[in-house]
Amino acid sequence: MATLDNLIIRRGELKDAVTLASYNLQMAMETEDKRLDPYVVSAGVRAALLDADKGIYFVADLNGRVIGQLMITREWSDWRNGDMWWIQSVYVHADFRKQGVFRELFEYAESEARKAEAVAIRLYVEKDNAHAQATYGSLGLETSHYLVMEKSLPRE
Repeated sequence: MATLDNLIIRRGELKDAVTLASYNLQMAMETEDKRLDPYVVSAGVRAALLDADKGIYFVADLNGRVIGQLMITREWSDWRNGDMWWIQSVYVHADFRKQGVFRELFEYAESEARKAEAVAIRLYVEKDNAHAQATYGSLGLETSHYLVMEKSLPRE
């Protein structure tokens, strides 16, 4: 097991784009058995890194190597008069799982959300991914009374 003494959490940068896109592809395959289009994912990652209104990546950096990530997107709530921070694109490299990397990422994101005066942190999780649900629950996230519904809109 590697030591995480030099772990830092920081905002993702353009230099991280290839790793972040690769982790997104791996996460989709591991959690949902979905093969995503690498060109679309790469473009999406770069778009977020270049425009914080689209998303903000936080990365776990160990000695210059990104070993984990999460992305934040924001949703305005008129009911609460504030931003909801949505956690997406969570991934920790297999060699570093169960060592607190995600906890560090989450706590950093929560701290940043508080500084930005966000009103809540939310995420969606695959309904059959009990391990992820347990991890999120251990950090204080609870199942809400909302179901997420979706209609995909194909690009023309």
